[in-house]
Amino acid sequence: MRRKLRIGAIAAGCWLLAALPGSIRAQQNTLTLQLLARAGQQALTTEDSCTNAAGETFAVRNFRYYLSHIQLAGADGRYYEAAETAAYLADMRDSSSQQIMLTTKGPVQSIRFLLGVDSMANVTGVHTGTLDPAKGMFWTWNSGYIMAKLEGRSPQSTAPGRNFTYHIGGYKTGQQTARWITLPVTATPANRLVLAADILQWFGGSAGVTIASHPVCHEPGPLAVAIADNYTRMFSVVKEGEQQP
Repeated sequence: MRRKLRIGAIAAGCWLLAALPGSIRAQQNTLTLQLLARAGQQALTTEDSCTNAAGETFAVRNFRYYLSHIQLAGADGRYYEAAETAAYLADMRDSSSQQIMLTTKGPVQSIRFLLGVDSMANVTGVHTGTLDPAKGMFWTWNSGYIMAKLEGRSPQSTAPGRNFTYHIGGYKTGQQTARWITLPVTATPANRLVLAADILQWFGGSAGVTIASHPVCHEPGPLAVAIADNYTRMFSVVKEGEQQP
């Protein structure tokens, strides 16, 4: 009789857990990754005037990049895959692309991800979803995906229409532009982690990238690699209490 009562109690408990609203259960182990686009400490919006370290003024009309293999780590330092989808396409003009739901295994102390898409995605044929070539982030089977894209206009550009266009890609030996980014998380809000991307970091660096000297990058090669090295510095975790656009 007691055995039957125990079984009945367990079954009732399982039923109650299953009956909880999905949103309540999800709040126990989900984290929203919020993506911000910035120029320095200012929110980045289309056609706003920006100034890079070389003193060049410009306005951005398009800023997009891939995030792949998003991983989190707790106090033990062990990383685990935290996203349902292998690759996400962040677009400054699409607010729905600026939030990614992650699954956590407790308090988060660091985050890492691949900026771009991995070599396997580049060589395994046509993909769907965010990797669909119709998204405008794919060159050809030989050149692969564009990892990140920055476009706009600048008085310092010598390209037609004073435009500058940086389409950064390349996955072959010596041309790799996908970059692993690892960031510490010093204080995690209960359900949101804010990640800012500063487009000013695309410029300068060891190659001294400026709009005047390099207004266009549309193919794999040394310039694309140099810009990819530069923009590895663009991400930061926005701490609790910092001003957020």
